Amino acid sequence: MKVVVIQGPNMNMLGHRERGIYGGMKLEDLHTQMQGFAKQNGVEIEFFQTNFEGEIVDKIQECLGEADGVIINPAAYSHTSIAIRDAISAVRIPVVEVHISNIYQREEFRQKSMTAAACSGFIAGFGPYGYHLALISLMQIITEIQAIEKAKKEQVNK
Repeated sequence: MKVVVIQGPNMNMLGHRERGIYGGMKLEDLHTQMQGFAKQNGVEIEFFQTNFEGEIVDKIQECLGEADGVIINPAAYSHTSIAIRDAISAVRIPVVEVHISNIYQREEFRQKSMTAAACSGFIAGFGPYGYHLALISLMQIITEIQAIEKAKKEQVNK
């Protein structure tokens, strides 16, 4: 099972920016914790961060046929990017959107995610732990998909 974690703009500034909202954990530390959990569960995990919308779209598209699922924090692009939403819809693999803060407790313009409706699930407000919840959720979704595909193959082979 392979999962790609895509981090959007300013996520590279975790631990430095707005610590009252995002906490003091750096992105590298978050990824190290996720890597450990993934390894314990036999999951291959890849991390990608960019501040550029088009690079996020490209990375999502690259996941088609290469990854079983995606965890994404589009960050500010959640509220503005139809292109990222369309890319998520196009690849047709499970995607879980994560936000460290509870976007519904934030400014009005942050309270709508344009990308969330294209995702399998949405997790917000649990701080860095939300990424672990997303990974657990994604592992379950992928396992269920694989079981359904296996059952279909067995039915065909009867």
